[in-house]
Amino acid sequence: MRDEVFGPRTTLFADVLSVGLATALVSVPLVTVPAALSTACAVLRGAGEGRPATAGRYFATLRRRLRAGDLAAGAAALAGALLFAADLALARAGLPGAPLFAVVTAGIGAVALVVGLRACARPEALTDWTAALRAAARDAVRDVWGSALVLLAVATAALCAWMLLPLAFLVPGPLALALTAVHLRLSVISEN
Repeated sequence: MRDEVFGPRTTLFADVLSVGLATALVSVPLVTVPAALSTACAVLRGAGEGRPATAGRYFATLRRRLRAGDLAAGAAALAGALLFAADLALARAGLPGAPLFAVVTAGIGAVALVVGLRACARPEALTDWTAALRAAARDAVRDVWGSALVLLAVATAALCAWMLLPLAFLVPGPLALALTAVHLRLSVISEN
């Protein structure tokens, strides 16, 4: 509209930041991270379909979908992150073969991170984490460039949070937007 001070892109940017802040707040207990991120992806996916991407819609969607499976997925992700950190600590302890072990551990961790994040972007994550993980694993293999984009988005989010700590509360929104865009990109590629 001509009368708007800010255009639709600025509105989307503001919505992404508000959804990111809501996601960060919901993620504080750590076991809610997968549910929070997949809800953010669902809300942002809805923005492309004409539904508003607001924090209010985010919390309404989260209330409707939060279930025991979401907490189990969060507990599994937290256990995997702790195992990854323990493995890297063992590699730094100077054990024989530590450099190779560190490389293998980092590779496995990167693959697990990509599959987990791609699962959050899938619509199935709202109802069935197992189906979302299976489909995300197929997507990760079938779309290697998309997986590289996911890793780049994670690296960018981590760098932003590292450079300016208050940004850590906002980066979940742009990360969810990037995950959603990678998923939609694969859908467009599959159709063509």
